[in-house]
Amino acid sequence: MQKKKTESNFKFIIELVVLFAVVFAATTALMTFVISKDRVSGPSMQPGLQNNDRLFSLRMKTPKRGDIVVLYAPDAVSESYLTKNNATAKDVTTKNGNLYLKGKLVPLKDHELYIKRVIGVAGDTVSAKNNQVYLNGKKLKESYLKPAFEKKEMKEYATAYGLNYKDMKFTSDFNLATQKSTMRKTVPKNSYFVMGDNRFVSHDGRAFGFIGRKNIQSVVVWRYWPLNKMKIF
Repeated sequence: MQKKKTESNFKFIIELVVLFAVVFAATTALMTFVISKDRVSGPSMQPGLQNNDRLFSLRMKTPKRGDIVVLYAPDAVSESYLTKNNATAKDVTTKNGNLYLKGKLVPLKDHELYIKRVIGVAGDTVSAKNNQVYLNGKKLKESYLKPAFEKKEMKEYATAYGLNYKDMKFTSDFNLATQKSTMRKTVPKNSYFVMGDNRFVSHDGRAFGFIGRKNIQSVVVWRYWPLNKMKIF
């Protein structure tokens, strides 16, 4: 009787270990290939996303206009990769849309991560004039932009540098066809034009140009932290 009980306990332990291994493997695969946990760093997506907000995003979701995406920066290597290779940002070079460190190709996973919003997709024209963004010649409705926030940002900057905020624009004038970083009328095939919601400070497509599909790591679907600001996108 004692022997059967021992065998039963041993079998239970084995089943428990196997179950744990399966759950662990499934969770690891899910977080590696399907879901990404990301953290907002900096003010470029304010007022909608704040510094240190925690997000879940889907890796295999196709980005659409208006989606918030996590992307591999086309112009910056991660600090951890630089430290690991005993280098600085000055050692990084760009060629044919790729980043190189001391002549060695930097893998996408070692690029800096940016969080931006998709404004234009392949075939779209994008421009801005008098603080209004135009998509394919029509005014783009942007409910995520808040006039009160825009005014506050410009006033603070104007006060710091002795300027008149009324002479400033939250979204500076630009046109894909004439912007130095893009220099073509429409967004190319399999590419995107992205911008930060805080246009006044965001480093985005206006500076680094179009983003290829391979540069999109994931599409944000849920802010889970802070708890009182949970939101599904």
